[in-house]
Amino acid sequence: MNPARIIVICVAAVAAIGLALAVRAMGSPSNAPTAVATAAAVPARPMAKVLVAAKDLQPGQRLTESDMAWKEWPADEVNPAFITDGSVPLPSAVAEEPPAARPEGAVASVTRVAANLAAGNSKSDYAGSVVREPILAGEPIVSRKIVRAGDSGYMAAYLVPGMRAMAIRVTVETAAGGFILPGDRVDVLLTRETTLSNMGAQESDRSKFASSTVMQNIKVLAIDQSTRADDDEQAVVGATATLEVGPRDAEALALAKSEGELSLVLRSYADTGGPSGRAAPATRQASAVRIYRGGAPEVVVVQ
Repeated sequence: MNPARIIVICVAAVAAIGLALAVRAMGSPSNAPTAVATAAAVPARPMAKVLVAAKDLQPGQRLTESDMAWKEWPADEVNPAFITDGSVPLPSAVAEEPPAARPEGAVASVTRVAANLAAGNSKSDYAGSVVREPILAGEPIVSRKIVRAGDSGYMAAYLVPGMRAMAIRVTVETAAGGFILPGDRVDVLLTRETTLSNMGAQESDRSKFASSTVMQNIKVLAIDQSTRADDDEQAVVGATATLEVGPRDAEALALAKSEGELSLVLRSYADTGGPSGRAAPATRQASAVRIYRGGAPEVVVVQ
């Protein structure tokens, strides 16, 4: 073979190999964005925020914001009974919506998101609710396991086991000017009229009033139908006050209501650690009454 032809063939082979390597090098970068784009095309699973118990909750416990927490939950697995913050549209809520009420296209999405945001919940909405059934830590809080303020059965759930709720009539004057709020501690005073006779005297019977403490350190459950005062509320004027008392204390309080006028005396927050219930009867001091019989004086000691 002609040497010149051999050289041409070798040069052509080297050029072909170089071209193949160049084409391969140019093709590799173009494949990477394709793979990334394919991975990005897979939609992420939407997550909703569900209100759960931050710790074990027992029946009768009053919820605070620290007792609750938001937990990430797959939106397609959220039970309709769960409480969510409304930030993510739930598929179940969209499916239950009648077709006539759903606008089409992008407007539909915006409308549904806005509706969920408007109906969103916050932990403060459920603070003050009372636990009706045990709730374990991390378990979603559902409406059937709690009683919110104002719901039927709230007072019965809020009462401490063994205690009773009893209402008494109050006025601005007998309720510390309206500065007694739900949750405060009070003493209950009884003011009654007593009739004393001046034995041996010619003047008629005269009226006298006596006052005594019948209950001490009693918790105020509600003023009228309000079981909690607003954060900026300083006073509540109501016609009735509902107190938390024991069964025997309720009997004593009912008797005191029939004997005279009851007044509530507000206790300091620093003075709420003492015993609660009926106050010990005050020791009555003996008094001497001078009686004249046949012109001769006689002293009688009255206990």
